[in-house]
Amino acid sequence: MAMTTYKDSGVDIDAGNRAVQIIKPAVNSTHNRSVLSSIGGFAAGFQLDMTKYKNPILVSCTDGVGTKLRLAIQANKFDSIGVDLVAMSVNDLICMGADPLFFLDYYACHKIEPEQVKLIIEGIAAGCRESNTALIGGEMAEMNDMYSKKDFDLAGFCVGIVDKDKIIDGSSISEGDNVYAFASSGIHSNGYSLVRKIYAESKLSSELSIEELLTPTRIYVKTVQELRQKISIRGIAHITGGGLAENLERIMPENKVARLNKNSIKVLEVFKKLQRYGNVSEQEMYRVFNMGVGLVIVTPDELEQSDDCYKIGSIESGERGVFLE
Repeated sequence: MAMTTYKDSGVDIDAGNRAVQIIKPAVNSTHNRSVLSSIGGFAAGFQLDMTKYKNPILVSCTDGVGTKLRLAIQANKFDSIGVDLVAMSVNDLICMGADPLFFLDYYACHKIEPEQVKLIIEGIAAGCRESNTALIGGEMAEMNDMYSKKDFDLAGFCVGIVDKDKIIDGSSISEGDNVYAFASSGIHSNGYSLVRKIYAESKLSSELSIEELLTPTRIYVKTVQELRQKISIRGIAHITGGGLAENLERIMPENKVARLNKNSIKVLEVFKKLQRYGNVSEQEMYRVFNMGVGLVIVTPDELEQSDDCYKIGSIESGERGVFLE
């Protein structure tokens, strides 16, 4: 009688070990002198350079990619989905004025396929390099009775740092401040349940490929870091689920109103096509999608305007809220 193995139950330890080996170059490419441990250990260490901070505050974020993963699986395209994973956390973290330090990922799947894992981790590493973040750890879990064949999920965790007196929380937003939009690269990583419904039930595929829908989320870390050296930033909002109005409202102080000019927003073509083919109301589009605005910055200063950065409104006194008019 043959001996029963773990592989018989659907878990291939050897495949997991191969995956760990082939992702090492990508992971190591994100490391700096602060990283104290190498891949394969039980935990990771990160040494803070305390000379840079007077009163350091650690900032943490976690997020996933959502059902955008379903399109990646459908298209068998896994090279950019990792960028989305990093972007969703680091773009949240910088809203507090923090700089990302290190990132960890969690990958759970039906079956570990080392080459697929390699592509995903290479995307995560690319996002980490773009945001000056060290990828210092992660976990792979093969659970064939929890996930259907070919299915997997991703979660990301990021830790950053900011001096306490440099925290950006929106509390100093004042009447007369300017509201600037920074362009998105596309849909980013929100609203994909609706995207997939429209794509499946209409002829949208005649104008948009799945690859275009998988355009990775833009990472704004370096943009914000550069701006912090030049201007006074009183508020930053990452435009994710809930759209422009709901996300900007999260940082608005009491007795301040953001009045935004809808006509000034440079709506990307992908959203115009989704609205047309899906017969979606404008109100619903602005509530679900970023519509071409991936990040918003509130500042008393004037910025040079371009297709990438442009003014969309200003701050007034009044009952707290955001009005998109």
